Parts: sequence; C-alpha cells; structure tokens
Amino acid sequence: MPIRPIFITGEPVLHSRAAEVTEFNDELRQLVSDMYETMDAAPGVGLAAPQIGVGLRVFVYDYADEDGNPRRGEIINPVLEIGSVSTEPADEDLDSEGCLSVPGERFPLQRAQKAVLTGYDLDQKPVLIEAEGWFARIFQHEFDHLNGTLYVDRLAEKWKEVANLVISEEGWGKPTLSWLPGRDNLEG
Repeated sequence: MPIRPIFITGEPVLHSRAAEVTEFNDELRQLVSDMYETMDAAPGVGLAAPQIGVGLRVFVYDYADEDGNPRRGEIINPVLEIGSVSTEPADEDLDSEGCLSVPGERFPLQRAQKAVLTGYDLDQKPVLIEAEGWFARIFQHEFDHLNGTLYVDRLAEKWKEVANLVISEEGWGKPTLSWLPGRDNLEG
C-alpha cells in the first residue's frame, strides 16, 4: 500500500474526463488501497484517481458525520445528482474549500447543499448515498475531478483571478508537477 504522488493542476489527467472502470480485479483493489493510504497521509477528506495520475472513475472519501461517526468508502463509476446551487456569492469563511491538487490554497465556492451519489463498491455492489452540507460538497468536488474539472475552474470571476495568480506564482499549471504526502508537507 504505497503512498502515491499527488499531481498538481496542469497535469493532463486532471483536466480530462476519466474512463469508466470495466474490470473489478486485484489491480483495482490495489489502486483503491493506495488511494486511501495517500488520502490519509495528505491528509484529505477525499481523493480521486486522476489526482494520482490514474484516469479512472474512482474516488475515495473519509468524512465523519456530525456525531463523529465515520463515513469512509470508495465509489466506482459514480453518478451524481445535486440540488440547486445558490446564486448568492460564496461566503469566504463558510464556503471555502481546498484541493490536494492545488495544495495549500482555499477559495470560496458555492455548491449544492444536497447530493445523491450512486455507483459501485469494490465488490460491484450498488452504492447509494444521500448527502447534505459538507458531505455533499465532498462528493461534488471529487466527482468534478472525474470529469476533468478542478474546483478552481468553478470559482466566481473574482476568486478565479486570484487562484490563477497563485497558480502562476507557484509555477503550477504545467505537466509533471506533483507532491508526495508525508515528504513534502503540503496540505490542500
């Protein structure tokens, strides 16, 4: 279960639609295991396969509910339905999110408060999860990764300009840049 490098914005796999998983095998189990290990080391609450350079429709998540009960799992070939998204400006404190592929940065983004996620687990059993609040936000964020969209791509114009400036100043936005959780001490 090795920790894998996390690619930074600019890597082509992050900006392309991921392929459907067609084989549920030991290779997929190893990928998911590595994804959990990498997410935990980062630390993060979610990680999509494209973030570690694998263009498949898989993500893992780990986010406790309001009572501290763990909610941890993997979703393969997900479908996401979301509620309405407010047209009000995102709150800088309440709506800011980060991304392990834009490490160390946080920007406000409006997301739907409710989401319904369907897909499959590693045993090809159907999964259906209804999520609200931050749990719904996590699913929207990770699902976007599978479609080649980073959260900074969705920012309101004011914040998109700031994000683009940061990306430029950091020298990101080009292929092959990555960081290794546990070694590079970056957080997103």
